[in-house]
Amino acid sequence: MMRKSLLVGAAFAGLFSVANGQNIQNNPGSNHGNKFEQLGTILPTPNEYRTASGAPGPKYWQQKADYDIKCELDEANLKLTGSELITYFNNSPNTLNYLWLQMDENEHSSVNNANYQNSRTMGTQLNTAAIDQLEESRGDNGYGFNITKMVDALGKPMKYTINKTMMRVELAAPLKPGQKFAFTINWNYKISDRMKMGGRGGYEYFPEDGNHLFTMAQWYPRLCVYSDVVGWQNHQFTGRGEFALTFGNFKVQMTVPADHVVGGTGECQNYAQVLSPAQLGRWTKAQTSKEPVEVVTIEEAKKAEGQKSTSKKTWIFKADNVRDFAWTASRKFVWDAMPTYVEGKKVMCMSFYGKEAYGLYRKFSTKAVAHTIRSYSKFTIPYPYPVAQSIEAANGMEYPMICFNYGRTEKDGSYTEATKYGMLGVIIHEVGHNFFPMIINSDERQWSWMDEGLNSFVEYLTEELYDNKFPIRGKGPAWAIVDYMRLPKNQLEPIMSNSENIVGFGPNAYTKPATGLNMLRETIMGRDLFDYAFKEYARRWAFKHPEPADLFRTLEDASGEDLDWFWRGWFFGTDACDIALDTVKYFKADITYNPPPAKEGATMTRKLEKPMTSTFDTDVSKQRNRDDKNIQFLTDQDTTLRDFYWRYARGLEPYDTTTYTVPVNSGSGIEGADEAAKQKAAGKHFYELTFSNKGGLVMPIIVEWTFKDGTKEVDRIPAQVWRLNETKVIKTFMKDKEVESIKLDPNRETADINESNNSWGTIAAPSKFTVFKQKQGVRGQSSGINPMQKAEEKKKAF
Repeated sequence: MMRKSLLVGAAFAGLFSVANGQNIQNNPGSNHGNKFEQLGTILPTPNEYRTASGAPGPKYWQQKADYDIKCELDEANLKLTGSELITYFNNSPNTLNYLWLQMDENEHSSVNNANYQNSRTMGTQLNTAAIDQLEESRGDNGYGFNITKMVDALGKPMKYTINKTMMRVELAAPLKPGQKFAFTINWNYKISDRMKMGGRGGYEYFPEDGNHLFTMAQWYPRLCVYSDVVGWQNHQFTGRGEFALTFGNFKVQMTVPADHVVGGTGECQNYAQVLSPAQLGRWTKAQTSKEPVEVVTIEEAKKAEGQKSTSKKTWIFKADNVRDFAWTASRKFVWDAMPTYVEGKKVMCMSFYGKEAYGLYRKFSTKAVAHTIRSYSKFTIPYPYPVAQSIEAANGMEYPMICFNYGRTEKDGSYTEATKYGMLGVIIHEVGHNFFPMIINSDERQWSWMDEGLNSFVEYLTEELYDNKFPIRGKGPAWAIVDYMRLPKNQLEPIMSNSENIVGFGPNAYTKPATGLNMLRETIMGRDLFDYAFKEYARRWAFKHPEPADLFRTLEDASGEDLDWFWRGWFFGTDACDIALDTVKYFKADITYNPPPAKEGATMTRKLEKPMTSTFDTDVSKQRNRDDKNIQFLTDQDTTLRDFYWRYARGLEPYDTTTYTVPVNSGSGIEGADEAAKQKAAGKHFYELTFSNKGGLVMPIIVEWTFKDGTKEVDRIPAQVWRLNETKVIKTFMKDKEVESIKLDPNRETADINESNNSWGTIAAPSKFTVFKQKQGVRGQSSGINPMQKAEEKKKAF
């Protein structure tokens, strides 16, 4: 089997030119057809495993790995010791001679992972943590896995080789198709200070009360994915590409200090043994409550901070059909819970947080979890798991049924609007990762955008349904990506780039793919077609391992839309959208006229923007959500979520307003029609518009007409209008009323990087030319456009 996937090889072979700002073209000398050619061999050849429709094929297969893990947390020595029994099922058609496991904790080791690739540079500013890290890197810093035992089911020692963050386990006998193999690994490691050393898991220390908060993530040796696409996905972990894992069932026993509260992937099996009678009673009450119930109260958490127990308790969790397991433990935790329902199935939504986050998390977190689960279920598949949890840990990272987020108040319990919406955004985003990639299980080591980008897109939809004035954070509306798209071509990478090779990771992996999907939904396909196709992708690939081609093909297959031009331009290319309105010609029946430009110095008045949460009320998604009578926003359903900032955004709290003026300009007209057209179109107004594609990316043309009576009208021209000429389009429109002004992309739906060439100003009333002047060959042709200046404050996408 080839070591690299066909998709990686073929796509990247074609991307060498794209990365330099060139287009993938079949006929580079032509000005048409290239951008609309089918992707062809850029995508992998369909086969019995993955079909041309984007669905899994009749012989699709995937591996399985079950885990039975026992571990103990030594808080005093900041050490974790574990033993795991792994049962690996070979469902592939191939015979395996060895297995590959991920050893992510070795990323902290100065020996096992010494300077392989440090994707977290410390910069030029030295501080105590930086110096300590440099000093530790000079020798063995003591971090990383220590393997103390590796035996098969009969107790026979097994050979293994550690290569940085990967471990190859050699099999005494080949593992044939349909067989399973069980083996045991014992290990321990020194837990890292996550706040100083970075990484996904570790601890945070609180010096004011002398306690720790542990986030145990990527904490145990775990099987790599073996698939039909890449064979073993054993790319090293550098901190950028997250992970690719196979599904399985987990039983995990965690022995911790007796006063610690534990949350983990799956369902706890022994609450009766680890909770006090009062806490167990509150847990029972939470099962049917309509509001979050504090299972562990703030008073209990504060008391535990000052009375550290020397005894231990063991918490037991089970989780079926998950790709990973993470957990958290601390005596600082408040724990609240309430149920939500997805198609009649109860999901327990829970939050764990210290007193530092109480003012925010107690009010918002668990309800945000419940809203996220319901919203994502609407756009993808019904949430299949029994639990969803949000843990405040001053970071943002996701695992099945549990995620780590940020959101702490000031010491007096107050919080800013930015902190509130930042917290809500990260909770929605990380809880949403349960769907992408925990269930629709893409390969994060290779394609960060398939989990971060798709998740960011549905996060945006979910935030929109939380509150129609939810402040945009750059993960959906087209205008938010413009600053990135304006960058020079040599600073951009195609979305279809390996996770480790991306410089602009945020825009490339998160915002550009999310924006592309939102443009498909709102501007190119429409909500009905897109939503059906996107749900079909989620349904087809739930609990499987999809690749980019599976997404591209499914969206086309389920919608009936040929989107190869869009994948080619937005995902495989780096061209930007810059559609210019070059000329405007006007005629009315039997006359021609070239209107003069607007008077020099003419101005229009604009208001300064409202506060943060209402800044982007012109967003097309917000407009459509507001107009959709079937949508009820969460803050309307649950008025307890309305706070000062909610009222502030709606003008219920005062805010200052000012006005300012901007200049407007105009120009141009057009010659008259022939006699037959004059008779047929008497009284109509005709406008011939010339558009040019200056950015290289083909996109729909959206024209907003403002008529002299103050009314408006929008024409939407599909991107296929560029098919026969990819650089220039001339199109004539017939209107019943005279036009005052014309503007392209009024709602900023296409990520146009230059709005200065999108407008044509006030059109003066046309004078009637005499037949004599027509016979003299007088032509009313525009010499170009005087663009209207940009009126809105520049928005930063990132």
